[in-house]
Amino acid sequence: MSTASVSFRPGVVLADLLPASRVRDIALVVGGAALTGLAAQISVPVPGSPVPVTGQTFAALLVGTAFGARRGFLSLALYALAGMAGMPWFAGGTSGAGGASFGYVLGMLLAATVAGALARRGADRSVLRTAGTMVLGSALIYAVGVPYLALSTGMSFGAAVAAGLTPFLIGDALKAALAMGLLPATWKLVGRK
Repeated sequence: MSTASVSFRPGVVLADLLPASRVRDIALVVGGAALTGLAAQISVPVPGSPVPVTGQTFAALLVGTAFGARRGFLSLALYALAGMAGMPWFAGGTSGAGGASFGYVLGMLLAATVAGALARRGADRSVLRTAGTMVLGSALIYAVGVPYLALSTGMSFGAAVAAGLTPFLIGDALKAALAMGLLPATWKLVGRK
């Protein structure tokens, strides 16, 4: 079977185009966690917010979409567990559970899983569907992260939205635009081989 026919078959994500093995899956999970940890080091403080702008949300959604729900979840679970255990790869080289932004890490678990499930249904193969996947994934991250921020800091929900959602919308739009170009283009590239 050619790569072109495999790449467009429903139920296949980009990672499935690699030869199947347990070693592949382990490497993808560890690599996805490491990519998310590295992307978290791209960290820019936001005035008035305990939550920085980072690359980890983009990495989490990309990992989920490219790897599928199971491997995406496992990658983000490994990322979260290693960070809770002291690996300094949360935003800005921090670690541990309970910080003001830890809810976003938990939201990334959910978002990577949902993005991966949608990718298995072809949601990463066109610009419009990829945009929808990224918007939904970002919304899931905020759905967990913003209430956690409010609870962990004692902020009102409105203040948590102002500090933990509103300043990030433009960056999330840019990350979604990057994914909208990257994922469908990758499918087109592998479909030509």
